[in-house]
Amino acid sequence: MGGPAMPLLKEPHSPPQAPPPWILPSLFAAFNVVLLVVFSGLFFAFPCRWLAQDGQWAFPIITGLLFILTFFSLVSLNFSDPGILHQGSNEQGPTMVHVVWVNHRAFRLQWCHKCCFHRPPRTYHCPWCNICVEDFDHHCKWVNNCIGHRNFRFFMLLILSLCLYSGAMLVTCLIFLVRTTHLPFSMDKAIAIVVAVPAASFLVPLFLLLLIQAMSVSAAERSYEGKCRYLEGHNPFDHGCASNWYLTICAPLGPKYMAEAVWLQRAVGPDWVPRQNPHFPMCPSTLSPPDLPGPGSGPQSQPLGLDQPGKGPPGSGEAAAFQELHASPVLPLLREAPRRGSAYLLTFRTGRCQKPPQPNLTS
Repeated sequence: MGGPAMPLLKEPHSPPQAPPPWILPSLFAAFNVVLLVVFSGLFFAFPCRWLAQDGQWAFPIITGLLFILTFFSLVSLNFSDPGILHQGSNEQGPTMVHVVWVNHRAFRLQWCHKCCFHRPPRTYHCPWCNICVEDFDHHCKWVNNCIGHRNFRFFMLLILSLCLYSGAMLVTCLIFLVRTTHLPFSMDKAIAIVVAVPAASFLVPLFLLLLIQAMSVSAAERSYEGKCRYLEGHNPFDHGCASNWYLTICAPLGPKYMAEAVWLQRAVGPDWVPRQNPHFPMCPSTLSPPDLPGPGSGPQSQPLGLDQPGKGPPGSGEAAAFQELHASPVLPLLREAPRRGSAYLLTFRTGRCQKPPQPNLTS
């Protein structure tokens, strides 16, 4: 006789795993690209084809060029680098406070608890992308990407091309409907109405968005700053309307920070230790702006001393020029781009840590 029968135990079923948080935003961004291609295909296959067969080739040529520009700017913005700043070292902490002077205005560099470095001015940690972006403007859910220093011009190009393309589609469909009033209702007319309605509905919001962004660029403002007001009502990042447009749209972007960050992480590793620079005061009450150079001398920065000569921290928050790694015994902590003005760095230790406000970041 066998022993007593053992009761059969059911294996517990593991709860269903939730999809990764990036799935839905990525699908929404891909859906927007597909939507643009589908409506454009209907537009070129029906009303635009009729106008081309009627000998009016100006409409398909102009709208075709605008479609290529819009599609290129949309895909480029989806896969562009907004200006990601690399993560720092765990050995760096918020007790080391950095104050940078930008055009006679002092900015305390906020400590990012997730990226482990002090954020330069106008750098913000995007909670959706989990990255720190230089010259952060906002997070655009339509393309599932942040809008920052390195892709802001693609964002402006996308808004402008969408406005022109939507207006061209709307005008073409209306001209087609007017010139075919004597003909019976057909599939071409139905598709023209289907295309014209969303084109008209998107045209007004896109034009308003373009106008708001143009005003922000002219005043050197950023969307995430919201109702932020600078001291004495002066924006230290404002270089004038013409200079602001040049620095935002036409100025060279410089080397990519992520490429330098990978090289730094391999060459330096996490074994660097920051030390106090003896050239700066230890007390915040004794801070005073240094002597600023003239307009022709260009921006300068004070490097932060390191315990390992010839190596720079991988989490300093700003990437210096790649060739300076070998030309200088220390890696400058802050190398300001022209759009930020003349900047100077002061370092001291403190036990206090401020938390930045949480503005509205999405478009």
